[in-house]
Amino acid sequence: NRQSQYVSDSFYKITNYNVVGADIEAIRKMQPDLVILDEAQRIKNWQTKTAKEIKKIESTYALVLTGTPIENKLEELYSIIQFIDPFKLGPLYKFLEEHQIRDEFGKVIGYRKLNDIKKLLSDIIIRRTKAKVLSQLPGRIDKNLFVPLTEKQAEVHTEHADKVARLVNKWKRFSFLDEIDRQRLLIALNCMRMVSDSTYILDQETRHDTKIAESMSILEDFLISGEKVVIFSQWERMTRLIKIELESRGLNFAYLHGGIPSHKRKDLLDNFHNDPECKIFLSTDAGSVGLNLQCASLIINLDIPWNPAVLEQRIGRIHRHGQKRNINVINFISQDSIEQRMLEILKFKSSLFSGVLDDGEDQIFMGENKFKRFMSSVEKITSVPSVGQTASTDAKEPDTAKEAMMDINKKIQTADLFSAAGNFFNQLTSTLSDEQKTKKLISSLVEIDQESGKKFLKVPIENEQINQAADFLSNLLSSLKNS
Repeated sequence: NRQSQYVSDSFYKITNYNVVGADIEAIRKMQPDLVILDEAQRIKNWQTKTAKEIKKIESTYALVLTGTPIENKLEELYSIIQFIDPFKLGPLYKFLEEHQIRDEFGKVIGYRKLNDIKKLLSDIIIRRTKAKVLSQLPGRIDKNLFVPLTEKQAEVHTEHADKVARLVNKWKRFSFLDEIDRQRLLIALNCMRMVSDSTYILDQETRHDTKIAESMSILEDFLISGEKVVIFSQWERMTRLIKIELESRGLNFAYLHGGIPSHKRKDLLDNFHNDPECKIFLSTDAGSVGLNLQCASLIINLDIPWNPAVLEQRIGRIHRHGQKRNINVINFISQDSIEQRMLEILKFKSSLFSGVLDDGEDQIFMGENKFKRFMSSVEKITSVPSVGQTASTDAKEPDTAKEAMMDINKKIQTADLFSAAGNFFNQLTSTLSDEQKTKKLISSLVEIDQESGKKFLKVPIENEQINQAADFLSNLLSSLKNS
């Protein structure tokens, strides 16, 4: 069917990024005069298959539209500009050499001459910031709503914060974390963020939270006005809790998450736009890009993303051209949690964005390297205290089953235990070759029970490894009990 549409007489051909790879030959045969890419950040990574296929399309004219031409690094802007004019910024290696600042190890630590890029692109870019078009947009009121953690939330949050503290102190001592420790760190940080929403996101069993009740209270007051609401959370399990509460109140709503096939999303949008009884659009960040939800006038962010651009993408779903009402933005933030500290940190990406496209800083530094800057931010976010020892922590992809997290934990701790046993037996082999050392060793390792007279062998293992072994056995018994 698509093949016949490409060769039809219709003036416009509208398709999506997902089919370009399969249809690239038919699209090229069309020889379009003009190609318009909406949500052009889809080609920001020049290494992806989508970006490579899109750039095979040849046309006399090209127009790209995006609200986020840069999210993380300059290469993203380069990739998008390539579609407009592949020669505009020159070879990639030369472009990066001109604007990247590297340390003695070759790590990118910052960017320079950003205003030069702005001048170079001035003849092909129309930059419309929110500030410039504010008179054409309705009013916007942002409010950070601070809510307390429950006692159980605070307990779990502290547990993971301690893991972060141990890893940060290990990094401070050795200026290095291996891949397992880095994964542990990211898991612990994300667990802190997840439990700031609800303990349910971590274990899918308990319900300790305050954001759900607060959001329901806001909805009950707001829906009386007849206006519509959009609710966002990064975590699908958090939206699942909201779904349960909405259903229990008999409220009509649309629900979008990553598991919804793309062909069904149109029906969700149509229902939200056209059904006066459907007043709530509930979504994960799967719906933060490419959706027009101007029929709503309130957006509730149940949590704050790491990247400020993602937050603006969410808000941009309702605060855009076509919106006739003043809008309200409510950001839920758990007090005394990682969320509250995130408000003051992680500003580099915004600085890079403004330096290239607006009259911002001409030179942006990221610290000694990306990871060191990240670790510095982690220190500030988590208010890390000094810790005497570094212990192992959990390791598993966040927002997955509890059993999977326990499995990784068991593997790591078992490896440490076997390592300790191996060291012991290596030392034992060396000692047994000396008669005097052997006698001394036997007397230190053998202990006689005073009541039964039985002899026991004692194996020396460090306290930290004993704790890990105990945790391993506890997790193993718990896992067997649950299964």
